[in-house]
Amino acid sequence: MQRKIVRFVEEENLFYRDEKILVAVSGGVDSVVLLDLLCKMEVECGVAHCNFHLRDQESDGDFEFVKTLAKEKGLAFYSVDFDTKKYAAENKISIEMAARDLRYNWFEQVRETSEYKYIAVGHHADDVAETVLINLARGTGIHGLSGIKSKLGKIIRPLLPFPRKQLLEYAKNHSIDFREDRTNAETDYVRNKIRHQIMPVLEEINPAIRATMTENVQRFREVEQIYNRVIEENRLHLVFTRENQLLISIPKLKELLAPVSHLYELLSPYGFHHRDVRKIAESIHGISGKLFYSASHQLLRDREYLILTEISEENNNEYLIADEEAKLKLPVELKISFLDRTPGFQFPNSTKIACFDANKLQFPLTLRKWKEGDSFHPIGMKGKKKISDFFIDQKFTLQEKENTWLLLSGNKIVWVVGHRMDDRFKITDNTTKIYRLELV
Repeated sequence: MQRKIVRFVEEENLFYRDEKILVAVSGGVDSVVLLDLLCKMEVECGVAHCNFHLRDQESDGDFEFVKTLAKEKGLAFYSVDFDTKKYAAENKISIEMAARDLRYNWFEQVRETSEYKYIAVGHHADDVAETVLINLARGTGIHGLSGIKSKLGKIIRPLLPFPRKQLLEYAKNHSIDFREDRTNAETDYVRNKIRHQIMPVLEEINPAIRATMTENVQRFREVEQIYNRVIEENRLHLVFTRENQLLISIPKLKELLAPVSHLYELLSPYGFHHRDVRKIAESIHGISGKLFYSASHQLLRDREYLILTEISEENNNEYLIADEEAKLKLPVELKISFLDRTPGFQFPNSTKIACFDANKLQFPLTLRKWKEGDSFHPIGMKGKKKISDFFIDQKFTLQEKENTWLLLSGNKIVWVVGHRMDDRFKITDNTTKIYRLELV
């Protein structure tokens, strides 16, 4: 085992011998054997132990055992107590998920503050097989079939080549004591159901099921690498950004094989699940205007693009602009100036610049979002037009509507900022003073 773990560490590039490793030790055979093997490799280790208080006195016994083990080996010891049940209830998650979140967050805190390079955990070959079966039962893509990674960020798993049976044999042959968690024999947790009820049945079908699962995982990982490369190559043609938006080309998406898989890889980092992605994929064959939401983002099925934006709290504030102000930074950045009307004055040819007859304005001006029923007199047109109809005529997307601000004099709209001025405030031959605003 010692030769095999050294070879695995080198092949997987898990760490260098002179790097400090924080070892997560529960007291069970896997983590205790891991610590023993790393120490025999003369790696500088620290020991981290979590007391989840899920097994009363047994949990406290685990703590004392690991503390003594670290002292015997002359290693730094770190421990923490968690009220796991309370955390699970407050966050409405399972005990398993709560324990996972708590321990990994704490491990990372210790790693950073005590200057360890990596966190070593005791996952082994049986865990890989069980994880794949759990993922299959719950529903998964190719990533869920590739098992547990040997290295992910700052987490390393040096024991992945070894089945639990081999770890037990190593502990016996080297007279290594460990703690047996009685809950491992129970079937209240999903992983234990797989371990004690499903795996024995699979072993009847294939006595070498664990080795077979390991081989399968290796093949799945190679397929995953091919899959990831294709996704990234197609991303270059599918996606681009515009200001704070992510745009996905609908025509190009329709040309692809497996558009659902492409969409999932593009959107899952923003909180969209498989069921959401399937509905989004179906929408590309329908009419525009449909909206989809994750906890943090919204996606609009527009005419040519799927437009992804972060959900932010709606800004319903109103901002006053006094006549002496020369600059405004929030909610939009404007440069403001008063000019004398001269014979050579030229009207700017840009929607980002607006010029008004200053004597027609009533200060302070007001900047706010549009409301239902708002109307104005678009420059160059006779009569008034509803802002909502103006948006339709200009083919505004939902995001553009939500991000549009109006400038008002009294209760009259002066400017749909960045788009169209109001005819009632335009510069005429009688204008002597000009009020100029430039959208930065």
